[in-house]
Amino acid sequence: MGPQDLVEVLKRLPAVDNPRVLTGVGEDACVFRLRDDLAVVQTVDVITPVLDDPRAFGEVAAANALSDIYAMGAVPLFALNVVAFPVRMLPLQILEKILQGGAAKAAEAGVPVTGGHSLDDPTPKYGMVVTGVVDPARIVRKSGARPGDRLVLTKPLGIGVLTTALTHGRGGPEIEARVLPVMTQLNRAAAEAMQAVGASACTDVTGFGLLGHLREMAQQSGVGARVALGRVPVLPEAWDLLRDGAVSQGTQNNYRLLRDEVRWHPSVSPEARTLLCDAQTSGGLLIAVSAERAETLLTALAAGRVAAADIGELLPGPAGGIEVVP
Repeated sequence: MGPQDLVEVLKRLPAVDNPRVLTGVGEDACVFRLRDDLAVVQTVDVITPVLDDPRAFGEVAAANALSDIYAMGAVPLFALNVVAFPVRMLPLQILEKILQGGAAKAAEAGVPVTGGHSLDDPTPKYGMVVTGVVDPARIVRKSGARPGDRLVLTKPLGIGVLTTALTHGRGGPEIEARVLPVMTQLNRAAAEAMQAVGASACTDVTGFGLLGHLREMAQQSGVGARVALGRVPVLPEAWDLLRDGAVSQGTQNNYRLLRDEVRWHPSVSPEARTLLCDAQTSGGLLIAVSAERAETLLTALAAGRVAAADIGELLPGPAGGIEVVP
């Protein structure tokens, strides 16, 4: 299932008819207006293990759940744990380490974990419900991108390739040491810079890959997009691992859904096409910002120790159309 398939399913559900609900189908989080200058933002995200170390998995899952709040330009306030665990199959010490990792990452974000829900399940899963706040006038939506905006990406691609390699027993500790800091980096500093500069639109890059999430933004904004492959930051280890077959099922699904929808320059290799569809866990923010403010945003991100890159631009149309050039 791709992003557009999911949106179509959600559109068939009963419509929400409440003037206080400020976001519709396809946004990263729900926004509910409390008063003219204050709205609640809420999201939930749960993932299966992407790393063997349970505490590290907890940290990644928490950073991933917080990301949707940051993508909306909001400030997270508190969180609830959501956990599934095979209590009769694995030691509870593993669950304890997962929850400790999540609590530590939430504490780094200034977010108390105030409770949660658990269930007995054969496959471990962990995530959070996160609640935050935002001024309704400062919500950053997917749908606000405009022709001429620059596209800024705040984390490198290849997370999915490296974690898939680890799952298949390839790469070893050096690969985990390379990818873990990227996944556990909060998108807080990126969101703060985005709000300070005044971004047009934003989404976080997760399971649908860079091109899948860009297509969502472009479709909802009624614009097209051009991505310059040579500007896209990539974890360098990803290229060899990709050629060695470290491609997740999610990435394969993303590419299958997008391969005939994207206009690929002939020089863009099959490996690069796959990488642009790589299913990320706790990826970066994809920010649309006016050309006049792009350099200011990049400077602000660098000041916040966020290694970001200008990877392309938004075009007048067609809506959702993507071109990839060298």
